[in-house]
Amino acid sequence: MAEEGKAIDALGQFELGTVFGPVGASVGFTQSNLYMLISGCLIVALMVLGMRQRAMVPGRMQSLAESAYGFIDDMLLAQVGSEGRRFFPFVFTLFMFILFGNMLGLFPYAFTYTSHISMTFVMALTVFVLITVVAISLHGTKFFGYFFPEGAPIWLAPIIIPVEIVSYLSRPISLSIRLFANMVAGHVMLKVFASFVVMLGALGTIGPFIAIMPLAINVALIGFEVLVAFLQAYVFAILTCIYLHDAVHLH
Repeated sequence: MAEEGKAIDALGQFELGTVFGPVGASVGFTQSNLYMLISGCLIVALMVLGMRQRAMVPGRMQSLAESAYGFIDDMLLAQVGSEGRRFFPFVFTLFMFILFGNMLGLFPYAFTYTSHISMTFVMALTVFVLITVVAISLHGTKFFGYFFPEGAPIWLAPIIIPVEIVSYLSRPISLSIRLFANMVAGHVMLKVFASFVVMLGALGTIGPFIAIMPLAINVALIGFEVLVAFLQAYVFAILTCIYLHDAVHLH
């Protein structure tokens, strides 16, 4: 059994450590960087190897690559329209990068880089800057009309404009926190129940039988986390498409 008084360290899995370079260096190649690189290589391998055959009857790899491509293409067409296709490389890369990061983190001893708020905020801020640049480049000063809808009573301007500005500026915050919080919460639950399995299993003869319950919960949680991993990548991508729609069409 665990040592008396020893707490379950459910948050230790999110600590960064140096993989290459001097240990404790202020700037180093961490496990987060390593798994980002692994994700990038896997995504490129999937698309290159999957589409290499270009068969009329696709195999598994080609079907997976085509499904991912078609999924994002349909999403952009539905949310933005035909104008959205120019943003396909960005949205597709964003979706796949988040999805692979979420999925890789479910493997034992792997690291989930989407569980760090700094990472998710950088991605959300990139989306925010992109939609702002797109909106201003397409509409010029008309972009600022986004904060006061046409036809609204002028006397409501002191209320509507601040609300719209705060809502617009909160986009990167809500995007980043949603992804970060879901990844952290899921992995903490997995670690807690896994610790219960080990602690209860060490009780003696009856221990393994008691440990079956938290083990079953953990198995169910892993299945749930696979679903959450996909859903969070989907939510991030579709909100990006919705924001792009606003940037392209304003209201």
